[in-house]
Amino acid sequence: MRILVFARAPIAGEAKTRLIPALGAVGAAELHRRLVRRVLGEAVAARIGVVELWCAPDAGHPFFSECRREYGCSLHPQAPGDLGQRMRVALEVGLPALLLGSDAPRLDAVTMQVAARALRSGNDCVLVPALDGGYVMIGLAAPAAGLFHEMAWGSPGVLAETRRRCASTGLTLAELDPSPDVDRPDDLRHCPAELLRGLPLRTLG
Repeated sequence: MRILVFARAPIAGEAKTRLIPALGAVGAAELHRRLVRRVLGEAVAARIGVVELWCAPDAGHPFFSECRREYGCSLHPQAPGDLGQRMRVALEVGLPALLLGSDAPRLDAVTMQVAARALRSGNDCVLVPALDGGYVMIGLAAPAAGLFHEMAWGSPGVLAETRRRCASTGLTLAELDPSPDVDRPDDLRHCPAELLRGLPLRTLG
């Protein structure tokens, strides 16, 4: 089993840009850094397989090297293309695998273990839905490139369309409990206090 974590380099002005109105560019990048470390720690704690950090725009940022030393994860540059293309390429390296982002602060080792069991017990696909109509983790036991082709990523219909594609292609699907992700200022309420400690949180009118 592989656990693939997708993450951008924590560069101010380029990471978690939709949070800049609430945190500023530096604060948003710092929260992203903390979220990546948190999810890597949970992935290692799950003890279900190798942990891989898939990096954008490449694996050259010093933060990624720090993560490799601290968590023992391997580093991989994300492929070109939209999110679906990048996910497909990463998953095709070897299955079964779980793929997750770094912006779901409630996604933990236990959830990863439950997802891994769902794949090992015969399901082709497992999803952890997001509260906004997408998903925060997907797992595959068999190739399913069609799940990622020309998807309207970031839209509220991603989860429903993924369900439809699974059904139309005969893929068995297991869904776990939904989990919040942190994309916009209103989502910060889902962050544990320790992740926000010391950040320049602004009150938005």
